Amino acid sequence: MSSTALITGASQGIGKATALLFAKKGYDLIITARTKDKLESVAEEIRSFGTRALAITTDVSDRNAVEALVNLGIERFSKIDVLVNNAGICMTAPMSKTTIEDWEKIINVNLWGYIYTINVLLPHFLARKQGSIINVGSFGGKVPLPNMTAYCTSKYAITGLTETLRLELEPQGIHVSGIHPSVTNSDFMERAVFRDSDPEQMKKMLSTPLVSQPEDVAKAIWDAVKNSQAEVVVGSAKLPTLLHRLFPGITQGMLQMATKSQG
Repeated sequence: MSSTALITGASQGIGKATALLFAKKGYDLIITARTKDKLESVAEEIRSFGTRALAITTDVSDRNAVEALVNLGIERFSKIDVLVNNAGICMTAPMSKTTIEDWEKIINVNLWGYIYTINVLLPHFLARKQGSIINVGSFGGKVPLPNMTAYCTSKYAITGLTETLRLELEPQGIHVSGIHPSVTNSDFMERAVFRDSDPEQMKKMLSTPLVSQPEDVAKAIWDAVKNSQAEVVVGSAKLPTLLHRLFPGITQGMLQMATKSQG
């Protein structure tokens, strides 16, 4: 029987690249996102590799919808072996220009969306005494980024969720991993909200060699599953993440200077 992976945010970018890679490796896929047409297109690509795909349009911030998603997946394929939490939204804005509605939207998708899938799927993993939970975070969950307080809050929460969950679940046969990409050249950025920052600067950045590609992150996710890696920092995020871990005072000062220069 083929292994099965559930991937959220799978209609484009990292989620799509991950779904196609797992399909090439022989996995059946349960994919979800909010855009039905794009999701169905990815499902057709998956099937072209000879594996099965179940595409279910879902808003991961809706707890009942997530429960229905997981239950349908298990009903269709009998089991789920890998969960890839990837759905998310990005926003750049100083705290003074971040509304409560902004906060609620970001936390509901970026954090609650992960908690909901884990909460529903965990009894299935515990009963089987196996499974992999892969949480796609960000180097914004390892390093504080200027004018991205809400986004970094959600991603730091994912880092904490992943690391503590690993302590709890690894002894029970369940692998938990965090994947932390740098800025990634994907459609994800098209839906990002930019306040007090220039979207054109971000577009220019996306054309530089420092930017990760969705396929780079997908490979990191695959390696984390196959080699039981606890954490992978992808691409150009490796250096700032290492510097902040070793010299937090220095990186804090540099980032404060960057924030002042943008003001």
